[in-house]
Amino acid sequence: MASTTSKDASQQPPAADGKTFFGHPRGLATLFMTEMWERFSFYGMRALLVLYLTAAVAEGGMGMASATAVALYSVYNATVYLMAMPGGWLGDRVWGPRKTVSISAFVIMIGHALLATGVNALFFAGLVFIGVGSGLLKANISTMVGHLYAGPNDPRRDGGFTVFYMGINVGAFAAPLLIGWAGQKVSWHLGFGLAAVGMGLGLIQFLIGTRHLAPESSVVPQPLDAIDRNKAIRNTVIAAVVTAIFYTAVVLADVFTIDWVLWPLSIAGLVLPTYYFVRMRRDREVTDDERKKLSGYIWFFVAAAIFWMIFDQSGSTLNLFAEKSTSTDLAGIEFPTSWFQSVNPLWVMIIAPLLAALWVKLGSRNPATTTKFSFGLIGIGVSFGVMMLAIASASGGDKVTPLWLITVYLLQTVAELCLSPVGLSVTTKLAPAKYASQLMGVWFLAVTAGDCVFAIIQLVLGDAASSTTGFAVQGVIAALAGFAFFAARKRVNPLLGDVK
Repeated sequence: MASTTSKDASQQPPAADGKTFFGHPRGLATLFMTEMWERFSFYGMRALLVLYLTAAVAEGGMGMASATAVALYSVYNATVYLMAMPGGWLGDRVWGPRKTVSISAFVIMIGHALLATGVNALFFAGLVFIGVGSGLLKANISTMVGHLYAGPNDPRRDGGFTVFYMGINVGAFAAPLLIGWAGQKVSWHLGFGLAAVGMGLGLIQFLIGTRHLAPESSVVPQPLDAIDRNKAIRNTVIAAVVTAIFYTAVVLADVFTIDWVLWPLSIAGLVLPTYYFVRMRRDREVTDDERKKLSGYIWFFVAAAIFWMIFDQSGSTLNLFAEKSTSTDLAGIEFPTSWFQSVNPLWVMIIAPLLAALWVKLGSRNPATTTKFSFGLIGIGVSFGVMMLAIASASGGDKVTPLWLITVYLLQTVAELCLSPVGLSVTTKLAPAKYASQLMGVWFLAVTAGDCVFAIIQLVLGDAASSTTGFAVQGVIAALAGFAFFAARKRVNPLLGDVK
């Protein structure tokens, strides 16, 4: 499974045996299962993370204050998606997408195993491993899905990404039910250990199924020459040394707090996407048509950042609302708080096939990508309007019915399916040839940007950011952005060229 350094004309696609995966290329099954197990491990850990950090030491947790735990969660989640950019770079310049995914899956598995040790120092090291590994995997596995199809306008392409998105949500649904239950009811570290087992299974099946992937997935599109390789190594070493010296000085001065991590990462999450867009547009190897498409893509990036700013609070502010203010009894059935994290992926599995079928049935009447993004922003805004009402209902101290969060997640799921899988697809369509995997990394930086904006809001406003008014303001901003994006569609669509 070695990665080649250039496109080999002698490479042939896997032999066609007439077998498909829900009408799509057979390699989609391999990528579906890999992503399913990676999401199983990630979402299982995420369902437990804030709850474990805030649980009393006597209960096996770390006893952190809620605000500190949410800050740590925000930093961690932003870092996961921040690492998608170097992950895309490694796929484009060093290993190729297929080899990068193999390495990243192994790193993620080790990270979850470190969480399961019960040693605090190793726990935080494990978060670093998972963050790095997830970043490497994300950009490259989505790129390989695009490789399975014949060009950006293959009519099966959007449907293929929606099927792939189902794999994400099968894993995300099962993880809190099993890992969440094991962590909350048996042992926190048993839950983290099950996440490591899940990623191990994902790695094994990926190695077995790689023969069904497109030959292009083994290719390094723009391999590093000796000069670029030495420059990359030098810059990495310099950055590591400068960072180590800076934080050593902060610790020795006895002024270190979580803010010294949160603020730099929050700023970096906003600066880096800007830097990458400027660099790509100025690259002389990018054609005029590709440069024009990049200009159009910026609109989608900003819209996605606003969307994820709200959506990604499910693991932090909504998770804590579930723990503190929501009943865990539904129709007489008592369940762990972490099970709320399975509601969104359950809705995805119910609704995604219906939407995928609808997009196919509409054919030429299929809404443009800009229109779908507008629907996503408006929908996520409405969900926080409902969340505002839920918080108001809990203001007396009584725990509210689980139906509030179930409704919020329903609205967010419909919005997500209008934006997220379509965003993955449009990224592969608009990416310049030189930056195929790296632009997918930029797409994931939209999540980082959204998380970082919310982190900055929290740093400035404190608990007011997650009050009734805070949820209302965020919801209004998202809805207004959706209407504005829809109004601007006639300006955006011509920038996309032949991509619809």
